[in-house]
Amino acid sequence: MTITIADLFLILPVLVLTGTAVLSMSAVAVGRNYAVTAVITVAGLLLAALSAVTLSGTNQQVTPLLIVDPYSLFFTAVICLSAMFIGVLSYPYLEGLDDDREEYFLLLGVATVGAVVLVSSNHFVSALLGLETLSMSLYGMVAYTVHSQKADKYPLEASVKYLVLSAAASGFLLFGMALIYGQTGTLAFASLTELSESSLGNGFSVIGLLLITAGLAFKLSLAPFHMWTPDVYEGAPLPATTYLATIGKAAVFVVLLRFVEMTEALALTGILAVLSFLAILSILAGNLLALLQQNVKRLLAYSSIAHMGYLLIAVVASYYVEGRVGIEAISFYLVAYIIMSLGAFGVTSMVSRSDCERDTIEDYRGLFWRQPLLAAVFTAMMLSLAGIPLTVGFIGKFYLFFAGVEAALWLLLTALIVGSGIGLYYYLRIIYRMLEPAASSDQLTMSPQLSSGSYGVVLCLSLLLLGLGIYPAPVVDLIEAISAYV
Repeated sequence: MTITIADLFLILPVLVLTGTAVLSMSAVAVGRNYAVTAVITVAGLLLAALSAVTLSGTNQQVTPLLIVDPYSLFFTAVICLSAMFIGVLSYPYLEGLDDDREEYFLLLGVATVGAVVLVSSNHFVSALLGLETLSMSLYGMVAYTVHSQKADKYPLEASVKYLVLSAAASGFLLFGMALIYGQTGTLAFASLTELSESSLGNGFSVIGLLLITAGLAFKLSLAPFHMWTPDVYEGAPLPATTYLATIGKAAVFVVLLRFVEMTEALALTGILAVLSFLAILSILAGNLLALLQQNVKRLLAYSSIAHMGYLLIAVVASYYVEGRVGIEAISFYLVAYIIMSLGAFGVTSMVSRSDCERDTIEDYRGLFWRQPLLAAVFTAMMLSLAGIPLTVGFIGKFYLFFAGVEAALWLLLTALIVGSGIGLYYYLRIIYRMLEPAASSDQLTMSPQLSSGSYGVVLCLSLLLLGLGIYPAPVVDLIEAISAYV
């Protein structure tokens, strides 16, 4: 298939991101300058987001591998803006690192290329290429501080765990893809319910889907494939943890949703039962294990497992409910989850340094009296993650609940209610610690290096959190319009 100039214009966000990565690499080769590399990357991410917005009315297949439609372009813009925020938050965190710092922004740009390819995929080849580009960059980001003499955590251990288990998950994905190919004769996301007489039979499809589900469940940290998550989150530098928890999850869930809808996988025997089981187990395991944590990064890791379980409720509901309410609920909740997680990890990174991470709950004792603005932002993020009204988290969870009610998924809704109740406790525990007086003079005089850019990011996220919680109609209308293209 010949690629034309028009096709190149349609993949402009990917070209801008790739050019940004090349320009960052060239800047490092010419002469190391941390600020210049950071500015190039952040500016490139912003340009990529703007280019996605300019293409927002497009709906066209670009080669057999990529689909450029309003849905993929919406999440392309969300991912690029999120990566830009992470880049801004990373700058003060890595500024004091006693090692080369510029390559981190190169990895950030390459990982975003993979994420954008992933959300634009309707073909197994492009999905695998995007997933591996994202994953391989994350291996480097997780282990980035390994050569530092003052690294606060154990980045090499975290990276090796993620590498080995991610490779195993990719093996499951490839085997599942091979079985689906044997069934359909194509690597495109094709319907599995309209099979010819020469096909291998539904058994191959079901086994292939289960293998693909297992591989994607690892990437999404769904229980029981979640064991790597708390260790990797804790051992990785905070910027890498932030990327893994937000963009890494959202991009994979978008491709999972498109795959499920295009292949009509939910119509096959047993798939709904498996997804329902994964949802319940993830919600209960994530919330119950979070109760035991004293480390904020591990707590948010288990919290993310529960939130991915919440999203699976809407995936199951999309099969039973006429219309697109399940897809709309997933899309809105993904946006809400990115805002909440970026804000929570953003505050954590602002009170930390590469050689001294403040990641235990005790470290936040008295934060209201030292940094009231950051404490207020952190409180808003925790309340939103818990689903308290007037926050975007409440609207997102209400949307999921509505989809579940429409589909009469009472067991899954019971798990959602119980999980949300448990989650409220450990989120409020962090808020309570911030209100207490500091236990030592060291905590009272803690003066982390903060930048105006980081303040701007967390304040912007706070405004989005409250704005979409009070008046979500514009985003809801936009998501209703783009969900028709999934």
